[in-house]
Amino acid sequence: MNHDRKRNHQHQTFHRFFDGWLGELNTNLKQLVAAAQQHRDDEHAEDDSHLHSLIEKTVEHYDKYYKAKANGAKEDVLSMFSPTWLTKLEDACLWIAGWRPTTAIHLLYSKSGIQLEARLSDLIPVLSCGDLGDLTPNQIHRIDELQEKTIRKERAITEIMATLQESSADTPMVDLSNKESEMIRKKEDEGVRDIHPRVKSLLDKKKDDLEEVLHMGDGLRMETLKSVIEILTPLQAVYFLIAAAELHLRIHDWGLKGDAT
Repeated sequence: MNHDRKRNHQHQTFHRFFDGWLGELNTNLKQLVAAAQQHRDDEHAEDDSHLHSLIEKTVEHYDKYYKAKANGAKEDVLSMFSPTWLTKLEDACLWIAGWRPTTAIHLLYSKSGIQLEARLSDLIPVLSCGDLGDLTPNQIHRIDELQEKTIRKERAITEIMATLQESSADTPMVDLSNKESEMIRKKEDEGVRDIHPRVKSLLDKKKDDLEEVLHMGDGLRMETLKSVIEILTPLQAVYFLIAAAELHLRIHDWGLKGDAT
């Protein structure tokens, strides 16, 4: 299988996986919404075991996605950085081939504000609903600390990625570019030739570096998600995961509609 066919096969394989993964995410969303509604209807509910189970299931579902990406990157890391399974809108939001980790914290604060505002508009500010509008001072402090830590790690990974991108014009690349260009000018009648072994070796090293950066980015995404959930109560975590799934699914839907016009 030549490179183009192999890469096309990789895109199609992951596209099928992603479509199925989104379908499962939508199923998880429905279960999370039902659990939140049931817990809200039962004011005296004390058993959070069902919530814990759903939270664990949803986190495992995200972890499944990143494991699939890691396996896909072994075959063709460039496919992970140019994902045909995503829409143009989603592409525009990418950071290291995925969502920016601090987005999870922004989402938490946004949903917290929305739920608190909705409660105030209903003139029941003194009542606790157990949702994200009930973040305690201690929780807010821990979230602020998490945000600062995550921003530092994001910047470190961004700098590594910047260095890797800049290396596309480093001395070995420029030297090989010049030498191959000279060969093409001297032998224009030979047509398309196979990639030179030295060039292939150099590009393979850069692909390995890209794969490592991808793992770092995906690792930080999962680390941030788990850290946010750890700060929240089980019911708050369910509300957070509902908001995350809704945003993920709606942005994909909006992107599909935009791409179709």
